[in-house]
Amino acid sequence: MFTPKYPPPDTAPITASAPVTNAQALAVSPSAAVAPVSNRPTVQLTPGSALALAAGGGAVVLVVGAVLVSLLLAVAITGMSVAVCAVVLRSLLNAERNR
Repeated sequence: MFTPKYPPPDTAPITASAPVTNAQALAVSPSAAVAPVSNRPTVQLTPGSALALAAGGGAVVLVVGAVLVSLLLAVAITGMSVAVCAVVLRSLLNAERNR
């Protein structure tokens, strides 16, 4: 159930070519270095996008902080109201017992 399921070996993707060795790269062009090609797009951060990213992160931190503080405040208010109700009920029950 928790083991990964691998595709059958005959449907696995086939690599396009064999890796180029240093001797082959030097034979083609001795001054050019062969750099690996990545299929992933690179992310270019401009100063404006970095500022927007920082502002967005700050806004998320402020919103999450406000939500957590409001939840804590709600718990504190509920606890105080339960305590006040307990004191009132205790005084009512003691007043009935003393009469």
